[in-house]
Amino acid sequence: MKGITDGILHRVQAEYLDRLLPPRRGAFAECEEHAKRERVPIVDPEVGRFLEQMARAIQAKRVLEVGTATGYSTLYLARGVGDGGRVVTIDVDPKRHAIAKRNLEAEGLGQRVEFVLAPGLEAIPKLDWPFDLLFLDAIKEEYQGYLERALPKLRVGGIVVCDNLLWSGQVAGEIVKEDERSSTLALREFNPYFTNHPQLLAQVLSFGDGVGFGVRVK
Repeated sequence: MKGITDGILHRVQAEYLDRLLPPRRGAFAECEEHAKRERVPIVDPEVGRFLEQMARAIQAKRVLEVGTATGYSTLYLARGVGDGGRVVTIDVDPKRHAIAKRNLEAEGLGQRVEFVLAPGLEAIPKLDWPFDLLFLDAIKEEYQGYLERALPKLRVGGIVVCDNLLWSGQVAGEIVKEDERSSTLALREFNPYFTNHPQLLAQVLSFGDGVGFGVRVK
């Protein structure tokens, strides 16, 4: 009975917290609607807001995002870096990149974003540095590779954020979706690697779909 009660309480709390978020408008709302309609994976609204908060808190001016999709998280990051800031966002899907560009332009944020159409593992080593904030939200099996390549380009005191580290509960519990087994197993390996990384002070936060948060300390 306790497990059922806890599950109901968690759902009620999650719905309450979602209602507290300001309504999204313009390209932000369009991204959410498109994601539901086309089944495009994007970050939860609270995670997008968290990204903007972090960018503003550390006054980030150079951000690296691996996994653009339709630009939902990119919108928050571009707003967070402010005038003169720059978000470099990487993806391999040209159609989604085109949608993302339209969304950024619609919000007047296009000039803050550099789009890189290439596999993340290949693109990251070619980028100039340093970055103030790194956000990972692409192929789960490649998270460790992204971090290994990008961490040297992140300044000391910079922030790392990773999405989907709980993977709908499958990382901590039973693998329900067989087609997500590879991603789940990769995340099970990545999480302790991330939280125990000698150059990071890191943990996994239990909101959204599990958000990894770390600060580069050396």
